[in-house]
Amino acid sequence: MQVMSARPVPGRPGRAGPPTPGRPVPAGELVLAGAHGGAGVTTLAVLLAPAWDMGTPRGSRRGFPRLRPGGRPVVLVTRNTVPASGWAVAAVNAITQTGVRIAVLAVVSDGLPEPAEAAYRFRLAESRVGGIVRVPFVPLLRVTDHPAHLPLPRAARRALAEIRALAHAAHPVPMKNP
Repeated sequence: MQVMSARPVPGRPGRAGPPTPGRPVPAGELVLAGAHGGAGVTTLAVLLAPAWDMGTPRGSRRGFPRLRPGGRPVVLVTRNTVPASGWAVAAVNAITQTGVRIAVLAVVSDGLPEPAEAAYRFRLAESRVGGIVRVPFVPLLRVTDHPAHLPLPRAARRALAEIRALAHAAHPVPMKNP
């Protein structure tokens, strides 16, 4: 079985992987994985920092690689197309069968309306994830090397805030005793 290894988010040097067992998880960190290539995982990881970019499956014929989030909430990222929705459902099935809970399915728009068949497939997966968030298309993200420096439209900022809220509701950070 293949294991997805963490890649640090650009701009966060010195991050070498998920915490070892027994080491506390820093508050607010997310794990993002793509249901397919080109889903937008790296861009969302930068915009949702602190976040771990786990990338996408590497052509495994045995299915989706095992995901080890190290106690962090998992955000599965996909596009809003019909093929992407099929890969997203397959990824949800594969990840949840290993006992990992997906806090958020982030559906990233390609700028066109979401096809009815894709919307139907996302609804099928809805009961197995903490929530689904539609991330609107942001044209400027296509032409920048530094997405964190862009002024995002209100709808995009709202989607990012909703992803964080759902993720942290699924994995609340324990409070320390005073």
